[in-house]
Amino acid sequence: MSCTTKADNSASIIGTWIPVSQEMAGNEMPPTMFKTHRLIIEDNTYTMHAESIDKGAIAYSNGKMDVYGEEGVNKGNHFTAIYKVTKEQLTICYNLAGDSYPSDFETKSNPMHFLAVFERTN
Repeated sequence: MSCTTKADNSASIIGTWIPVSQEMAGNEMPPTMFKTHRLIIEDNTYTMHAESIDKGAIAYSNGKMDVYGEEGVNKGNHFTAIYKVTKEQLTICYNLAGDSYPSDFETKSNPMHFLAVFERTN
């Protein structure tokens, strides 16, 4: 699915980001699991370099995000998320079920929520 929605705060989210922490279902993941990962956001597209490369479209505004996988292991998936940018950090809480937006940046009570904190590299 292609998405053409532009963000209302694109200057703060566009760029290259590296994860500094990740958790799922309240469990922190060890940094060795994501030390080589990289997220690139360009206007309304993303590329995630992890164990493989995922690419797709994103629509985001007012703290909510929709992620549409178009290439890679998440091809055909739609994830809903909330996000915030503070200084040079981007925090995203994804609902991997894609059926609703997370209400907060907590994963402990929901096993389908994935939280990632990124730092800007450019």
